[in-house]
Amino acid sequence: MYGQAVVTMALDEAGTEPGAEASGGPEAGGRPEGKPENGVAVAFGRQLKLLRLRAGLDRTEFGKRVGYAAQSIASFEQGRRIPQPEFIDKADPVLDAGGLLLALKEELARAQYPAFFRDAARLEAKAVGLCVYGLYAIPGLLQTADYARAGFELERPLLDEEDIEQGVSARLARQEIYDRRPAPLLSFIVDESVLRRPIGGWPTLYGQLEQMLRIGSKRNAEIQVMPLDREDHAALGGPFTLIDMAQGQRLAYAEVQGDSRLYTSRDMVRELEARYGIIRSQALTPRESTEFIAKLLGEK
Repeated sequence: MYGQAVVTMALDEAGTEPGAEASGGPEAGGRPEGKPENGVAVAFGRQLKLLRLRAGLDRTEFGKRVGYAAQSIASFEQGRRIPQPEFIDKADPVLDAGGLLLALKEELARAQYPAFFRDAARLEAKAVGLCVYGLYAIPGLLQTADYARAGFELERPLLDEEDIEQGVSARLARQEIYDRRPAPLLSFIVDESVLRRPIGGWPTLYGQLEQMLRIGSKRNAEIQVMPLDREDHAALGGPFTLIDMAQGQRLAYAEVQGDSRLYTSRDMVRELEARYGIIRSQALTPRESTEFIAKLLGEK
């Protein structure tokens, strides 16, 4: 099998059985990545509460010292929300935890994603290159907080507020990929219909389009638009992502209607990369796409 030894190494790190296809739910617009599906958040919350009580602080006073509301502290202690890395950095010295909370930081970062997306998220975070095709919504790596929040608010059945905020936080955390060095090479192809759909209202959409222009101006990122007037379209089956790892192998992630799969078999990866290559040639060039998005903004 193509790159079997290297694929095994990458997926062992992600916690997936080599050669397997992990399934679950959608990434771009569905259930929030941020809903934890293991006991890490609960264990952290119990430790946090014990340390806070040992320090003789109520939630309000502790919250003031770390810059968080008492309600947020309660959510962290009860395992209902996964704390941001900044919170852990502040809480450990305030509670004189001696690194106990910091030791759980990496595990908490992994726990912010449910099982269906956890493997893909870990691989994405270490990827040297990504090719992302968005057909139904703006891809998560391009989303603003307002756009992401609007998508979660539209989800049915309804999500509660904490799940929505955790989902937004987890989605934005993935965008740390733009700050990585060496910078990964990023390619996005987005269907024109997505750019015209006012999810969250027109101001939210315009803010989203402005963000796409900013990201598209980065040297390591290219954004292309697939126009609606194209007669030929090689990837109507749904969105997908190609993930290039440092060891030289390429994996694929695809999702549709509550089901997602991480592909490691060379045959399926080759099929999806062929589709991406074709739609890349069918879409507007990056320069044309920038002009197209700017024109949409000018129509507001």
